[in-house]
Amino acid sequence: MAVDRDHEALSSYPGIVIGDQPPEFIVKKFIAMEPLRHDSQCKGITPAVSPASLATMEPMIRQRIASIMDELPIGEEFDWVDKVSIELTTQMLATLFDFPFEDQSKLICWPDIATSSPDIARDHSVTAEERMAALTQCLETLPVIWNERANKTPSKTCDFITLIAHSPAFKDMDPMEYLGNLILLIVGGNDNARNSITGGVLELNNEPAEFAKLKADHILISNRVSEIIRYQTPLMRMRRLATRTPFLAANKFAKATR
Repeated sequence: MAVDRDHEALSSYPGIVIGDQPPEFIVKKFIAMEPLRHDSQCKGITPAVSPASLATMEPMIRQRIASIMDELPIGEEFDWVDKVSIELTTQMLATLFDFPFEDQSKLICWPDIATSSPDIARDHSVTAEERMAALTQCLETLPVIWNERANKTPSKTCDFITLIAHSPAFKDMDPMEYLGNLILLIVGGNDNARNSITGGVLELNNEPAEFAKLKADHILISNRVSEIIRYQTPLMRMRRLATRTPFLAANKFAKATR
């Protein structure tokens, strides 16, 4: 908590992931900005996931979950992550972005490649060139949607891109900040839900007594959701850059002992 709150001595800039990006391809995003700009931009996109918006989407969410579960094979093994966690997450991301149905697979591809590299995830399956190409494709695709939404009158509950296009907090963004913020929302929407859904199901099956409590008393479910998010963290790590001593000395020690 001390590290997370001291943004001056332990900065999120230029990024929160392990590994530095090429200077010519550093994407700006509000999670790696100073608090004032971070807070204003974060506030600008929250209507998409406000209680009112989620209440409106609840019937659709329940219907999608039911459809996915009904289509699962019975009596044979299947990949839960692929069939359930990724499928539901992608459908909901497409809704939150009002993303073209035929291009929904990109909402899986882009964040997976964006978070796959030897520095970030010890993943050598994606080269730096492939990662750059995917992000470039993302940068070429999203502005087209942006320009369409910029001429759309926003409602109280609308998609992320429309909100960003009309929010004063995002005014005068350069292309890299636009790309960074949208990738941030796509990655967050993928990782948080996908990991929590998967980890929650795994642990409830490993702890049948806890699972039995939920089935016996559905009031416990709301608290269980929060506990699953705490238990199965959606993030591998959060980087901070020490800007002054004594944190600089501690940072050198941490690197030496890693």
